[in-house]
Parts: sequence; structure tokens; C-alpha cells
Amino acid sequence: MAKPDPALLDPARYPFAHEVTTRFADLDPNDHINNVAMAAVLEDGRVRFNMALGLRRAENFRPMVASVSIDYLAQAHFPQPMTCHVAACDIGRSSWQMQQVLVQEGRAVATCRTVVVCTDGQKAIPLPEDFRDRLGPWLLK
Repeated sequence: MAKPDPALLDPARYPFAHEVTTRFADLDPNDHINNVAMAAVLEDGRVRFNMALGLRRAENFRPMVASVSIDYLAQAHFPQPMTCHVAACDIGRSSWQMQQVLVQEGRAVATCRTVVVCTDGQKAIPLPEDFRDRLGPWLLK
């Protein structure tokens, strides 16, 4: 795995943050937070980001996750909380991306890049202008 871009590890660049309590049940046999549990924390962060963005099921489009790429950088431990930082980036014609960094005790333990495609439920459609405008304040700094 290539080293992540150091700029993506800076929580100050992300306009959204959500703290998550770790659970004993998330531990694996090596006594650190399981990668699947960390993926669930990243998913929860994306959903909460969408809620803060005001994205609702009643929108005139259906966003669909097309790709998720997670890089695990360090072990995370119980019972210390983790903070999931999220930002929008790379807005295209019919898709946008979310960048995330998961931090525990001041160090990045994972990064994630997610591609979300705007659809009508069957095929990609252009991002509505009002939604594109809504993404502006939530861009990676």
C-alpha cells in the first residue's frame, strides 16, 4: 500500500466530524478494533454527513454508492473513542466523492474514499444544481 497523502490526514480540512464510542464487541483476536467494525464506523460517518448535508430520501434523485476504498493505517483500540471526519470532494457531472479520515487519540487509523453516483434508480443522471450548490460548504479544505 502506498503511503496516504499527508494532507488527507489533517482533520482540520474536513468540515464534518462525528465521534464514535468503540465497543468491546468490535475487538478481534489480536485485541484491536476489527477492520469490519472500522468500515461500519466509516459508513455511519457517511450517513451522518449526508444528514448534515440535508440529503433526504425524498430528494428528486437516488444517490448510490459505486465504490468504497479503505486504507487501514494503524491499529485502533478499545475503549478509546474514534472521530470520523468527512468532506465532499471531486464533484462531477453525475457523481461526487467523499473523503474521510478516522482518528483515534490524535492519529489517523484509516482513510476512506467513496464514490457516490446520482441516479434515477436505474441509471446515472446529472447532479441537480441545488444539490451541487449544497455540497459547496462541505468541500474538503
